[in-house]
Amino acid sequence: MPTDSTPRPQTRVALVTGGSGGIGRAVVQRLADDGYAVGIHYAGNKSAAETLAEEITARGGQALTVGADIADVDAVTAAFDSVEAAFGGIDAVIHTAGIMRLKPIVDLDLAEFDTVHRINVRGTFVVAQQAARRVRAGGAIVNFSTSVVGLQFPGYGAYVASKGAVEALTLILARELRGKDITVNAVAPGPTATPLFLEGKDEETVKRLAAQAPLERLGTPEDIAEVTAFLAGPAGHWINGQTIRSNGGII
Repeated sequence: MPTDSTPRPQTRVALVTGGSGGIGRAVVQRLADDGYAVGIHYAGNKSAAETLAEEITARGGQALTVGADIADVDAVTAAFDSVEAAFGGIDAVIHTAGIMRLKPIVDLDLAEFDTVHRINVRGTFVVAQQAARRVRAGGAIVNFSTSVVGLQFPGYGAYVASKGAVEALTLILARELRGKDITVNAVAPGPTATPLFLEGKDEETVKRLAAQAPLERLGTPEDIAEVTAFLAGPAGHWINGQTIRSNGGII
């Protein structure tokens, strides 16, 4: 029987960027269900992040919100500081935050291209730097790519270029963290029913994309959260330097 002197298991702590909505929200909920204390990052939707944190604490979990421009080094550093101060450390960093601009390469304004790469590439790099410095041994870093890197849909040029960079950074960081007992992987969702994916698509387009997978449906945020939680936790710790295509079998 445990006594007062028996060491208690350390609560695992996660920071989820883009945690206020879509896939990020599902990841936060899944990790909270697994007993993680969760830092919920938001860029613009503070109220959604705070509502989610309140839901988690109401059912006995631990959560706090941190706002930051994901590409701003000082803001991201402060977000990591807040999570560490509140929970005593960080074991998993799940970087779901990103943006998408869809337009043929010939038509895309370079200002939009720069915005996509500032958030998706620089933002990933900034978060990865902090995560590499702070995640505790036995922990994990999970970045987010897209299955469109392989599918190569027209109109996705700027977005796919940014996510190709994320996949390269993921593998290199995994190798650079040799000896640290920290894994680095990426999840690459296929068509997933989130506001980001559904925006600007008519019903026929959505049906066509859903039919591509042998499972004949769109993914859900919860589908993606399951594989993310696996990679973030002890059960997935032998997987390292990989990009997992979570897309129902499209490719």
